[in-house]
Amino acid sequence: MTTRQEMLISDYDYVSLCSSINWNEMRDKTVLITGATGLIGKNIAHSLLYCNKKFGLNLKVIACVRNMKKARAEYSESIESGDNISFAVGDIRDCFDIKERIDYIIHGASVTSSNDFVARPTLTIDTTVNGSRAVLDLALNKKVSSMVYLSTMEVYGVNAEEKRITENDIGYLNPMNVRSCYPESKKLCECMCAAYHSEYSVPVKVVRLTQTFGPGVEYNDGRVFADFARCYIEDRDIVLHTAGETRRSYLYTADAVAAVLTVLLSGNDGEAYHVANEDTYCSILEMANLVSSIQLDKKIKVLIEIDDAVRGYAPTLKMNLDTSKIKGLGWSPSAGLKKMFLRTIEWMKCEDVK
Repeated sequence: MTTRQEMLISDYDYVSLCSSINWNEMRDKTVLITGATGLIGKNIAHSLLYCNKKFGLNLKVIACVRNMKKARAEYSESIESGDNISFAVGDIRDCFDIKERIDYIIHGASVTSSNDFVARPTLTIDTTVNGSRAVLDLALNKKVSSMVYLSTMEVYGVNAEEKRITENDIGYLNPMNVRSCYPESKKLCECMCAAYHSEYSVPVKVVRLTQTFGPGVEYNDGRVFADFARCYIEDRDIVLHTAGETRRSYLYTADAVAAVLTVLLSGNDGEAYHVANEDTYCSILEMANLVSSIQLDKKIKVLIEIDDAVRGYAPTLKMNLDTSKIKGLGWSPSAGLKKMFLRTIEWMKCEDVK
């Protein structure tokens, strides 16, 4: 069995070889990452540290985290080996007292649990909006060369048509639905990015990510892909509490890292970019059937048991993102849906620690 460390190194090396990333632009630079213990943030930070060593970039990473204990566990190897990483600890809504020069910012800190969207909507809005304003103010004050805000495909709301969605399309969001606190606040933050670019010339770009998974996913992650992976590992039937009609595309973690860095270095200021693997577009039900059939000798069934419990699920939608714009920067995804699940399942089954 491949170890977690081997899986991670393989992904970091893939990022290092992406032709859409000009690593020379990272030489002698400092990159601040918020949400640095989250799935995307930690994969970006580790990839940068790996490439720093590989290419001798003299690159520094500042990881913004809320929980230093969690950060120490995540970055223990980097800390012990003296990697060029430091930590800013605190609430993203407060202005970090960072004395160093900052060249680039990747803002990924966000509430991501669907349960929290329903149970703690005011916190979701407050953290998303006021946290993003604090980061934009930091970008303005530090006169950064580039900033990327990690947004979501959910800003499009409910889209009932199968047509491919471009960055200029809009959908419908019901502001009186508590679950809308997440996409509405992310949408406002996108507008705030546009405002800071227009009024203060902050060089910020927006990346609208589809649902992303791969190595780094925690075993108890509450999102649907992790639930399906756990069912596979534990030989349990996959139980859907909806008809599974929502259709969207997905993305592998290393492909997401490469995309974010590509937009950071080559994207147009004040613009948004979709990031997804268009070839993975499918329904939740189709994805469940794929997972149940990965290994023929496993007798996992897909069951539909619809109930009325409030679970924080997004409304049924069709989110077929057009990724032509980011492909124009030279980026393209590498991993299909089956590979994404195989890598995620292998990661979740591993008992060794990075």
